[in-house]
Amino acid sequence: MQKAQDFTKVVQDMTANFPFDAKALQDTFKSSAVFSEKMTKVALEAAEKSNEISSKWTKDTIAKVGTLAKVKDEPTDYSKALSDFASAAAEMAAENLAAFAEVAKKAQMETVELMLAAGKDISEDATAAVKKAQAEVTSAAKKAAAAVK
Repeated sequence: MQKAQDFTKVVQDMTANFPFDAKALQDTFKSSAVFSEKMTKVALEAAEKSNEISSKWTKDTIAKVGTLAKVKDEPTDYSKALSDFASAAAEMAAENLAAFAEVAKKAQMETVELMLAAGKDISEDATAAVKKAQAEVTSAAKKAAAAVK
């Protein structure tokens, strides 16, 4: 029966000869973690504000329903109460939807700012990595050419 080949030595030799910058990988991971933290902060702030708006809207609506449910002296008072409730509900809806829109707008602006900053950082990191790799490849090519002579 054939013995399975152990690729551990092959992989170790390959990675030893392959130019690899562990610090660049570590820096990339840290940058990614910082970006993720900032994006999470934006999302959590938007969720918190949205929850506050929703909670206030619910409380206000319940208070309005309470006044709507009170016993009235005249039948016309019921229609007036219902009309007042409908008007108040429409007004609250408009106000709260505008508040939700502001939260979304703020989150969108912050996200765009973070994305632009991250793009700039990634571009700078990529340029530096390419320059370093190019220098390493050029140096390796020169050494190989010198060894052939």
